Amino acid sequence: MRPRIGLSVMPLETRREAIVGLATEGDRLGYDGFFLPETWAYDITVLVAEAAARTTRITLGTGILGIWNRSAATIAMAAATLHATSGGRFVLGLGASTPQLAEGLHDTPFEPPVPRMRRMVTQIRALLRGERIPLAVTTNARALKLNVPPAPALPIHVAALGDAMTRLAGELADAWAPFLYPWSQLATGVERLREGATRGGHPDRLPEIHPTVPAVVADTDAKAREGAAWFVSFYVTTMGTVYRDSLTRQGYGKAVEAVLAANAPKFTGVPADAEELLEQLIVYGTPPEARRRLGRWHEAGAAFPVLLLGPNLTPEERALVLETFRPMLQSA
Repeated sequence: MRPRIGLSVMPLETRREAIVGLATEGDRLGYDGFFLPETWAYDITVLVAEAAARTTRITLGTGILGIWNRSAATIAMAAATLHATSGGRFVLGLGASTPQLAEGLHDTPFEPPVPRMRRMVTQIRALLRGERIPLAVTTNARALKLNVPPAPALPIHVAALGDAMTRLAGELADAWAPFLYPWSQLATGVERLREGATRGGHPDRLPEIHPTVPAVVADTDAKAREGAAWFVSFYVTTMGTVYRDSLTRQGYGKAVEAVLAANAPKFTGVPADAEELLEQLIVYGTPPEARRRLGRWHEAGAAFPVLLLGPNLTPEERALVLETFRPMLQSA
């Protein structure tokens, strides 16, 4: 069975046609999935619907919707609609997002996310099965159900970095979708998934591993490294403490400190003493090297890596990335 590969695009990409065009190109070239993260730009459920209308076979999903942004019922309605619109090709990815997005955009307090995620997944699954929502807050109200055809088999993926959320993914989710997670640490994540699956009463049924991995392909090693360093620097220095804390917990504290020091006050990239972060977190290089690095993710246990492309790529740059991995899609 050949390896599965998905596509995604960084939130800084705001060209709507480029975003949807990535889905149509991925569909044409044989990629297995197209997933959109929601941050502070477009409503990605609408873009996924547009992609569904313009594609025929590729899996489409949210990668991810934040659990503070909508109610469980709103998410379930969107999921049921996209399931119908796409002919059953839609998967729902959920994540905790970040305190800055929850509070700074949605005006919602960011609280401990694991209880919220548990409630959201439980309520969404019930609604998708055609059942009444199990009320948790307004418990004196009459619980309602959706007036649409049920979609009980619609997959739900949970993004997780910390141990508690990863255990919850093992308990409740169809797939675990970490981001900026070292490939060599996937086995540790599987241990947490197994603990959660045991708690959920299905120790032999683990979620698939669907990591989202930034990807940079260039004609020279130096140019590819520059792009990979930009990804690491951006997420470590500008996206709050979520990713730096996760990497520190996993033993990369000195490398994180080196990146922070190198990029203050001016954004400069990743110093040589943090090179390991590039190797662990990014698929990059000339085409042969990029394929080799992606292969490490599959070998480490990733069933369905999702390649995150950078913003504002030219058509030629995007074509280079997509063509680079086609030999893996066509392999036995």
